[in-house]
Amino acid sequence: MTEYDPATVKQSPAGWVSEQAHLYEESNGAKGTDLNGSPCLLLDYLGRRSGEWRRTVLIYGRDGDDYLVTASQGGAPTSPQWFFSLQENPEVHLRVLDERFTARAEVLSPEEKARVWPHLLEVYPPYADYQKKTDRDIPVVRLRRV
Repeated sequence: MTEYDPATVKQSPAGWVSEQAHLYEESNGAKGTDLNGSPCLLLDYLGRRSGEWRRTVLIYGRDGDDYLVTASQGGAPTSPQWFFSLQENPEVHLRVLDERFTARAEVLSPEEKARVWPHLLEVYPPYADYQKKTDRDIPVVRLRRV
């Protein structure tokens, strides 16, 4: 396992994600903090196969002091790779605006997801279409500061 250093985290291979993450990080959370008006955070997670720290940009909602992210992948038939990594290595590092902190990831139960899903649809309405596009239940992950 690689020691965590935010300066050496590998960026997503997806072009727009990498560009937005770079802008977010280089501006110390002053730029690149939303996607079409929806708030975004940087999630640094330990890759389950590589053992290397990786970074992605995710839209988030809130539930009290916790952050909520969805493993929607645009309604693809499978969850994104970061989701599987969080299940094996739930300790993550977040940047939300200019603040960086450690958090623990937990997949919400169906009951908890049902409670917060309307809020997530307010934050990012396309989630409803993403859920219609796929047969899988899109997971929601709670990120709780440790």
